[in-house]
Amino acid sequence: MSEKIAIKNKALKVFITGATSGIGESLAHQYANQGATLGLVGRRLELLHKIKLNIKTPCEIYGVDVTDQKNLQKAANHFIKKYGAPDIVIANAGVSSGTLAGEKKDLHTFKRIVEINLFGVIHTFLPFIEIFKKQKSGQLVGIASVAGIRGLPGSGAYSTSKAALINYLESLRIEMKSFGIHVTTIAPGYIHTPMTKHNRYIMPFILDVDVAVSRFIKAIQNKRRFVIIPWQMNIASTIMKFLPASLWDFLAKGGPKKIRKMI
Repeated sequence: MSEKIAIKNKALKVFITGATSGIGESLAHQYANQGATLGLVGRRLELLHKIKLNIKTPCEIYGVDVTDQKNLQKAANHFIKKYGAPDIVIANAGVSSGTLAGEKKDLHTFKRIVEINLFGVIHTFLPFIEIFKKQKSGQLVGIASVAGIRGLPGSGAYSTSKAALINYLESLRIEMKSFGIHVTTIAPGYIHTPMTKHNRYIMPFILDVDVAVSRFIKAIQNKRRFVIIPWQMNIASTIMKFLPASLWDFLAKGGPKKIRKMI
């Protein structure tokens, strides 16, 4: 009995990308409050240092861009060598910008968004999959978006990246099941983060970042396969998904658009 209790209470090891602000920073603090050992990845090392100062549990920080597969592999190897394989890997790093699908000058931004939001997740998971297969355990978590449910005018790159990510995670989930590896897709609606603070339109059902992340953590703990947060957005996205193309075109054409900027 005592051995079972010890296993149940064992501190988690969690590896998180996009940890410098917003969802990633909140994930770091909330898991640290649970006593988790952390590996935090972000492009801005100085911000990671500040976050680490307020974390009392073991914490490694890595100033790496998730599009840099080689250095992300090195960061993963360092964490594994020091602490062993993580229990949970959360691919949270992501960017957003308005883009116009028919504008040549937006092509660089389009590519960059897809590179970070899709390939960044693939780069994050790859270093851990073989060790997870060997130990027949582990959980891979991808932060997608309800923007991946239907194509949004003015946000073609973001919608494309998140739609591709949702499908990638579904494929991965099925492939990993026989190895005892859980894959969780979280598709949030609007959350108060640096990514949404520049939006010049009403954001329905928007959540405080810490509230949203506490729900993320519950979904991860329950090993949910796919979850949309909050529940109101789940209803809205279900309706969106099944609208006929003609009706969606009519409703979406006058919708709000993100600010276009180079990334």
